Amino acid sequence: MPIPSSAARTDFDAYLEALGRKDLLRFITCGSVDDGKSTLIGRLLYESKMIYEDQLAALALDSKRVGTRGGELDFALLVDGLAAEREQGITIDVAYRFFSTERRKFIVADTPGHEQYTRNMVTGASTAELAVILVDARKGILTQTRRHSYVAALLGIRRAVLAVNKMDLVGYDPAVFAAIERDYRAFAARIGLGEVVAIPLSAVDGDNLVDRAASMPWYRGPTLLRHLEDVEIGGDDRAAPFRMPVQWVNRPHQDFRGFAGQIASGTVRAGDAVRVLPSGRDSRVARIVTGDGDRDEAIAGESVTLTLAHEVDVSRGDVLVACGAPLEVANQFEATVVWMHEEPLLQGRQYLLKIGARTVSATVAPVKYKVNVNTLDEVPAERLELNDIGVCELGFDQPVPFAPYAENRTLGAFILIDRLTSNTVGAGLLHFALRRSQNIHWQALDVDRRVRAAQKRQRGCVLWLTGLSGAGKSTIANLVDKRLVALGRHTYLLDGDNVRHGLNKDLGFTAQDRVENIRRVAEVARLMADAGLITLVSFISPFRSERRMARDLMPPGDFFEVYVDAPLAVAESRDPKGLYRKARRGELANFTGIDSPYEQPEAPEIVIDTTALSPAEAAERIVAHLEQAGVLAASPADRTP
Repeated sequence: MPIPSSAARTDFDAYLEALGRKDLLRFITCGSVDDGKSTLIGRLLYESKMIYEDQLAALALDSKRVGTRGGELDFALLVDGLAAEREQGITIDVAYRFFSTERRKFIVADTPGHEQYTRNMVTGASTAELAVILVDARKGILTQTRRHSYVAALLGIRRAVLAVNKMDLVGYDPAVFAAIERDYRAFAARIGLGEVVAIPLSAVDGDNLVDRAASMPWYRGPTLLRHLEDVEIGGDDRAAPFRMPVQWVNRPHQDFRGFAGQIASGTVRAGDAVRVLPSGRDSRVARIVTGDGDRDEAIAGESVTLTLAHEVDVSRGDVLVACGAPLEVANQFEATVVWMHEEPLLQGRQYLLKIGARTVSATVAPVKYKVNVNTLDEVPAERLELNDIGVCELGFDQPVPFAPYAENRTLGAFILIDRLTSNTVGAGLLHFALRRSQNIHWQALDVDRRVRAAQKRQRGCVLWLTGLSGAGKSTIANLVDKRLVALGRHTYLLDGDNVRHGLNKDLGFTAQDRVENIRRVAEVARLMADAGLITLVSFISPFRSERRMARDLMPPGDFFEVYVDAPLAVAESRDPKGLYRKARRGELANFTGIDSPYEQPEAPEIVIDTTALSPAEAAERIVAHLEQAGVLAASPADRTP
């Protein structure tokens, strides 16, 4: 490889320096499928001279092999990198591309048009400042046009370009363009997209992308590229109060302890007074450390490490804020959720929620409504299906510092994660803390769990029996209860049927009702165990997620999952209540094992094979396990008067 000359290196350094001085616009292209998003971006890359010769040669070959232009250059192939996209001529994943002009740098996200990939569009829009909404001039405004526009507005994008594409296919008719623009502006006004610039285009021919099109002399506005270069971007985040989520505690040796993160807003200087949230501890900034050495000042968007003057406890997920302008801290919120998974969002089910660098457990209750993206009507709903957008109330298991998303994207955005699979299933935006969360506090009690357990000479715990209907859960639980009482132990048995006569009599047997059924019982079981009781729970409890939720309510080692294992054929042959027969005849819907799933435990503490053990033998095995686990630590007869 030849060594570049000093002059060449100087020119390259000058180029990099000039590039660094340009501001950056992040934008997305979105709209319905086959509206020409990838073609538009590919053409922009081509016209802005951002395609190398080898890329152009490869594009020519690909265009002949898999292109949709009859052998002519198919600019969409510059963006559609997945094989499935090229085969179908559509965009599936989010494709990010960088290009620049003399005046500005750009990062564009090409987002998919199909409804099932709305989650990908959310990803692309989350960091964008402007949306290019493409519309096929032949089709006009479609449902997906409205959906993507609504999501863009929801995610804080306030500037949009209505790119009416494929004008060549409607004879460059200005009346077609005017009608589409009129319809879209009416919709945009309703969703808060206040700054809309409409541009007629033919992406495949490059009309009105970089240069004005002779085919549309009636259009007097800017070309797309000129508008992207001129549009005002960004806000003055530096003028907002200082906020920095802590992403990493930097401790390379015992003499240095710093807190690293990207400044979400404001300016910080050495000596500034700061507060750590949610703990509320105050300190001041001792040093601002960067890769280029210490700084006197750092601003929004910069990633730095701060050291503090005092030894205060700071962890990943905490937020450093200006003392004079602290954030709210709360654990109950109203939020908008975009649901991204085939399995629906269910009220009462727990999910992991990641906000900034902090992960908490969150419960959705209730879903207030979902939005009809065509009419913008608020439709009553109890669950959210794939691609639904709804407003919910969320309860966290711990307080978090936050800002409404409308004020700060970093501190108001979150994702929901399935606890079992670790899949991201939803994304959301916090609106405000619920007032009741500010009025409810934990009351300190002198008589606690430890004292109550010592009084009873046993350890309060939950013994959770799960299995199919007819497996023998209630019979075994009853025998265990009798055996423990005979030993002088303090117990209580929560049975599925009995609880549905009172506490849960308002619940049916849908998946959502089953989730709420278990949530309520788990909370009651927790309170009983806190009172020092050995609490037996006998419920089908078919879903792993809810059994995991019940386990997480208890201290480690105080929850025992008992899988009462009976094959479906065996359970059905017993059928003491005749429920299987009704389900087989179609008289009983959502019956576990027939038309509703049962998810077997993955790692239960105890497995009872009811084809090998009698109920009495099963009960003895469970009691023996409790003894080995130290639950029955001492005999009540040994109690000191």
